[in-house]
Amino acid sequence: MDAPRRGRLVGAALVAAGLVAATLAGCSSSNGSSSAGGTYTFWDPYPQYDASSAWAKVIDSCAADAGVTVKRTGYDTSDLTNKALLAGQQDNSPDILLVDNPVVSTLASAGILTTTAENKLDAGAVSKNILGAGVIDGKTYGVPIGANTLALYYNPKVLQAAGVDISSVTDWSSLTAALAKVTAAGHKGITFSGIGTEEGSFQFLPWFWGAGADLTKLDSDKAVAALTLWTDWVQKGYAPNSVIQNTQTTSWQEMDTGDFAFAENGTWQKADAAKQGFEIVPLPAENGGSAPAPTGGEFLTIPVQKDSARYATSSKIVGCLTSTKNVVNTDNTLNYIGATKAVQAKQLAADPTIKPWVDAVQVAKARTGDNLGVKYPKISEQLWTAVQKALSGSSSPSDALQAAQTAAAAATK
Repeated sequence: MDAPRRGRLVGAALVAAGLVAATLAGCSSSNGSSSAGGTYTFWDPYPQYDASSAWAKVIDSCAADAGVTVKRTGYDTSDLTNKALLAGQQDNSPDILLVDNPVVSTLASAGILTTTAENKLDAGAVSKNILGAGVIDGKTYGVPIGANTLALYYNPKVLQAAGVDISSVTDWSSLTAALAKVTAAGHKGITFSGIGTEEGSFQFLPWFWGAGADLTKLDSDKAVAALTLWTDWVQKGYAPNSVIQNTQTTSWQEMDTGDFAFAENGTWQKADAAKQGFEIVPLPAENGGSAPAPTGGEFLTIPVQKDSARYATSSKIVGCLTSTKNVVNTDNTLNYIGATKAVQAKQLAADPTIKPWVDAVQVAKARTGDNLGVKYPKISEQLWTAVQKALSGSSSPSDALQAAQTAAAAATK
C-alpha cells in the first residue's frame, strides 16, 4: 500500500483511538525499523516481563537462531496500540508487533500490517476459531502466540455444603437453581465482571452467544434473554451488586474469599484456583452444552517495512516463538493454551488438569470474527453500555438493547 494512502487510513484509526483502547481486555524505541542488518525491533504488551523472564529468554534464543539481535520493548496494551498506529503513520514500525487479537483488524485496516501471503508466515496448523481474529476479508494478518478464554469456576466446598451436585449444572435453568440453593444455604452465588468496558462485554459474550444471539442484532429476543439472565441474578441476590463495577481482577478477589459458589473467569486464574481447590466446568449455553466463549490472547504480526527483505528474518523469529517447544516452555509465564493441536497435546501431557481449558479454547470464538473487524469495538461499546443500564436498573434489558442496537447501527454504517 502506498504511504500517502496508508497515512490517511492510520489517521482515521487514530481518531478512533479511544475505541481501540476500550477494545482491549495484557516509547523508548525511536528507530522502529532499524537499518542495522543485525538488529530487529519487537514491541509487545508485556512490560511486566524483564530481561530475566522466560519470555525474554525465549525471544533472545529465537533471535540467536536467526543470527540477529532483537531489541524488545514492552508497553501497556492500550499504549501499544496507539504507538503502533503512530509508528505506522511515520513509516517507522517495529519489525515484529505482538498485539491483543481484536487490534489486528484495526492495524490491518490502517495498512500497517503485512499479510501472511506477503511475509510467508505459516498459519496452516492454527485452529481456525483462534486464527479467526486475524482474518479480514479472506486475508490473514498474523499468527496467535496462544489463546485464553473463560469458563465457570466453582468452589466444591460451598456446593457440597448447599447440597448441589456440579454434574446437575448443565444449562441456564439448572445453574440458576443451583444459585438459589447456595444462597438459601447462606452462601454467595456467582460473581462476574459487568463493568462498562471491554471486560464487561468479554464476560457477557458467552451468555449472549450461548443464547444464540448475534452481534449484528443486539436487540434480538435471544440477546434480551441473556441480559435478562444476568439482571435477574442481581435482582434476586444470586450475584452481588458489585458486578456492575467489577473488573475480572476484582471479581476474582471476591471468589478468593471462599464465600462464592461460582465465578466466571479466565485461564489466567488457573494457578490460584488450584491453590484454593476451585475447579471448572464450561460456561453453559441456554439450553445445554458449552457456550462459545470469546478468545483472548495476542497475535504476532509483521508490520510493513520500507525494506521488504526484512520480512524473511522476522518470519523466522515469529516461527520460532510459535514453535511447539517454545510455546510450551512459556505457557506458565503467558498462561495460554496453544493455538495448534500439537501444542495442546504437549500441554496436556505435561498437565492433564488443563483439559477443561483446552476443551473451552477449542469451542471459543473470535470477537472480531464473522468479518466484523473494526466494527466490533463500536458494537462492543454499545453492548457493555446496555449491560450497565440493565444491571443498574436504569433500563429494562429489552429497552437497553434496543438503544444499543440503534447506536451500534449508526456507528457502523
